[in-house]
Amino acid sequence: MFLRSHLRDGGRVPAKGEPYFFLSYAHTPRFGAGGPDPDMWVERLFRDLCGHVMALTDLPATYEVGFMDREIRSGEGWSERLAQALAKCRVFVPLFSPRYFASEMCGREWYAFAQRTVHHGAVNAGGSPAEAIVPALWVPVPPAQLPGPAERLQFNHNTFGERYVTDGLYGLIKLRGYAEQYEKAVYELARRIVQVGESVHLDPVRPVDYRVVPSAFGPSNSPTGSPARTLHVTVVAASRHDLPDGRSPEYYGDSALEWNPYHPVSQRPIAYVAEDLVKNLNYQTTIASFDDEAGHFDSKQPPTRPEILIVDRWVVEDEHRRQRLAAFDQESRPWINVVVPWNRYDHQSRAKEAELARRLEETLPVKMSQGRAACRAAANGVANMETLGQILPQVVEAAAQQFLRHAQVYLPAGNTHTDRPRLLGPMGMGGPPTHPPAPFPPDAHDGHNDTNDTDRGDADDSES
Repeated sequence: MFLRSHLRDGGRVPAKGEPYFFLSYAHTPRFGAGGPDPDMWVERLFRDLCGHVMALTDLPATYEVGFMDREIRSGEGWSERLAQALAKCRVFVPLFSPRYFASEMCGREWYAFAQRTVHHGAVNAGGSPAEAIVPALWVPVPPAQLPGPAERLQFNHNTFGERYVTDGLYGLIKLRGYAEQYEKAVYELARRIVQVGESVHLDPVRPVDYRVVPSAFGPSNSPTGSPARTLHVTVVAASRHDLPDGRSPEYYGDSALEWNPYHPVSQRPIAYVAEDLVKNLNYQTTIASFDDEAGHFDSKQPPTRPEILIVDRWVVEDEHRRQRLAAFDQESRPWINVVVPWNRYDHQSRAKEAELARRLEETLPVKMSQGRAACRAAANGVANMETLGQILPQVVEAAAQQFLRHAQVYLPAGNTHTDRPRLLGPMGMGGPPTHPPAPFPPDAHDGHNDTNDTDRGDADDSES
């Protein structure tokens, strides 16, 4: 399924459409009719970076060194070409600016690439997401205005020069007298791109449908620098010490949080893979096991955050856990959605699939059938990590929308005459709910079309 993109990995020459780096930037509107194109300065930076990267590597002269989408954004097939580049490039280079983090398009590009870094970390022994994002300051952004995914990047901009930190590349390229500082900053940026590109070895993946990729910066109506949203992940699984008779312990650890359903492809427990994917949606996350939260699910209390329940079908073999899940299902908690990872290459699971799936539906009849088609697909089986990265954002945002509808309503302080109450709370999600995301791609789970709300079935079983 995966291709090797590096020249030194078996000597394969990269194919067309496998750029070394992807330059992600926010388009600047023209000032006045017929005025100069402000993006010409980004084009100059792009050309300079391409020249340096080519000089610093042994790439063939015909190789597509960099990719930027200015020439195709309004043309036919732009989303397909964009998705191809994001699925295969080695390094992602976002140009930080206030406009960048206000752009939903840029947030989509970021998430599509970040999903690959999480997947890479899960299937490799290192465990943590690959550090293949190399940010550049186009216009300096105060740290308080950075969304979570950007704030978490471990990157020292000071090595590129003092003027670069204070003025950004746009200031250096526009102001006379700073040509030397501009050249130094661009060269150092190119060196960093090559260093990452030659060391990380990020695997290409199948291109995603860019039209349904979420933004890594949160909803489009969230102001830059707004507080991060919060989400709780609960894992419903056994440990290796209390498995059903005959169940192999190779998928389990000393606690439920160490359950790894996609073993041996994945080297990382599902709880931490999901946590990283959710963080890339600009959420703060907490994780816990179902066994440790006996008193947590109290429907009499207003919700404090949306939640995701990650369920191992094998838990229905334990009568105590099954009864607790059944009791949980009887309470109305629409802000909690269920995700069921299901590895068809696990022979024990495949042999008992029909029985375990039936018993889980009998245990969780409400949760298994609630919400959007993507939520129902997630509850009926997510076949692999790539599909998890595609479907989880929709499940999370559906839970967030339900949270907004059911969270306790507070009146603004000092105002008892307002006609419209507002929501306050730990998510930092003021304002009206956003529109739901586009449907899950029709070919992502057994060919069903998600526009039909009665669809059921495993999410993406095309690789079985």
